[in-house]
Amino acid sequence: MENTKYILNFLTQLSQNNNREWFTENKPQYQQANEYFISIVEQVISELAKTEPEMERLDPKKCVFRIYRDTRFSKDKTPYKTNFGASFFMGQSKGIGEAGYYMHFEPGKSFIAAGLYQPNSDVLKKFRKEISYNKEEFLSIIENPTFKKNFKIEGEKLKKIPQGFEKDDPMAEYLKYKEMILIHSFEDTEIISSKFVQEIGKLFKIALPFNQFVKESTEFN
Repeated sequence: MENTKYILNFLTQLSQNNNREWFTENKPQYQQANEYFISIVEQVISELAKTEPEMERLDPKKCVFRIYRDTRFSKDKTPYKTNFGASFFMGQSKGIGEAGYYMHFEPGKSFIAAGLYQPNSDVLKKFRKEISYNKEEFLSIIENPTFKKNFKIEGEKLKKIPQGFEKDDPMAEYLKYKEMILIHSFEDTEIISSKFVQEIGKLFKIALPFNQFVKESTEFN
């Protein structure tokens, strides 16, 4: 898609000129790239709504993260992110601590994600309990060949089994996760394809059973 090429070209230039002077001079280009990204987000929402109708209520503009970095507590003082990101969640947290989806455009580093990101202690405890108690269902999801072909599981982990669980729990390695994120990476050539949005729709559909497991374990326990 030409729109995606424009976005990647802008981000490449921004990464080479990450300063306020350049950004101010090129603000029209940023605004155009941002509009193109919002349009793609809108199309992804339509894809998600095919299997999760409630997603249709999402506002594309509110899904998109700001490009301005918070540098107050960072050694890196560059003022702008060199990516466009959007989250797809029905809650108000932009994906912190609940099951949902994320899309990330960055030259050479684009990806989509699903799963559970930085949950609070209560949500994490419920999720772990469900993994331990309902291990057959959990394993049937993550060991599905289509799932394994398309996603890798990432996230911060503990070194030891968390309190409240037996050391010999057969799900011990999964219980160590402090978050559980599904990642699918893309080459730049893939995201400029005319079929890219449809491909994202297919991938998020593959991730749906995992997200449903997360939601059911954290909302109803």
